[in-house]
This record gives sequence, C-alpha cells and structure tokens, in this order.
Amino acid sequence: MKDSGEGTGQAARSKRADARRNEKTLLDAAAAVFVTSGVEAPVRDIAAKAGVGMGTIYRHFPTRADLIIAVYRHQVEACAEAGPALLASSATPHAALGRWIDLFVDFLVTKHGLAAVLQSDNAGFETLHAYFLDRLVPVCAQLLDAAADSGEIRSGLDAYELMRGVGNLCIGAESDPHYDARRLVGLLVAGLRRTD
Repeated sequence: MKDSGEGTGQAARSKRADARRNEKTLLDAAAAVFVTSGVEAPVRDIAAKAGVGMGTIYRHFPTRADLIIAVYRHQVEACAEAGPALLASSATPHAALGRWIDLFVDFLVTKHGLAAVLQSDNAGFETLHAYFLDRLVPVCAQLLDAAADSGEIRSGLDAYELMRGVGNLCIGAESDPHYDARRLVGLLVAGLRRTD
C-alpha cells in the first residue's frame, strides 16, 4: 500500500523547484535590465523581460532594495559556483582562472548604479560586502592554488589582493568607452604566469 503522504511530498518539492526556477528567472531578468538601464529601471521593464506581471515581482521582492540585494546575491552565487565548474571543465587551471576572472569582470562592470545604492543607509546593504568577500575570495584562492600547484603561476599569490586589483582596473569602465578594463585585466592575469 502506497503512503498518500509521498505524493504530497513530491508535489511540495515540485512546487519549491518551480518557485526557485521562477525566482531565478526574475533575478536574471532584473540583472539584465539593470545592466542596460541601471538599478532604478522601472519594475514594469523587469516584469516584461521576465514574462510575468508586476505583482509577481512585488510578491517576491516587496521593495526595490529587496530586489537589488537579491540580484546582487544571485550574481555572487553564480560567480562562486562557476569557479569549481571551470576548474573541472577547463584545459588547465590557469585557463580556468582566466575564464573566472572574465566572469568576475563582467560582474564588476555591469553593476550600473549598484555601488551607489550599496553605500546608502539601507541596513540590508551593510552585510553584502562581507558576503561578497566570504563567497568569492575562497573561490579565487582555490583557482590560484590549482594554477600554482600545476606550476603555471607563481605560488603565494593572495586572492583578495588579486580581486582588489581587478576591481581597481574596472573602476570607471562603464562610463568610458575608450577604456578596456577586460584587456588590462587580461594583461594582469597573463602576468601571473611563471617565467622561469
């Protein structure tokens, strides 16, 4: 005899999976709209991009700050999850590091308006920088260690310093069409290679 609670459990798991998928769709749409229009973009633009009604967005994210924080966390998680996946799929650890740094650059230069919002007085934004560091520094360190262990780059490189350097190279990239942050970051990553 089959337990009737089993079907209920499967339905609940399926509903949770659908909710996560829907939230991911909303966050991806919001991130894309933020890239083109900034974080003050109308919610109706995000709803249209996600293919949902505005009420759906407000149900998930009652305030703009809630939405911005969720997009930021979603992008940090995607960048964090990419590190191990790139190590597993790239030809070499240095290639994985280079591809991950490219994703990190994309994350940094597409946060139109986010930096100013993050420095506002909203208490929800206070912990995001620590979250960013807690999630991404270990991933960068793992990639650096793998590349050093393979002999491709010098050992002893600090992940935080590298990420800070990449971040500094990206400052102003979104507002100056003549500045190619990705090219300069590529030179930085190439300079990590061992020459001996």
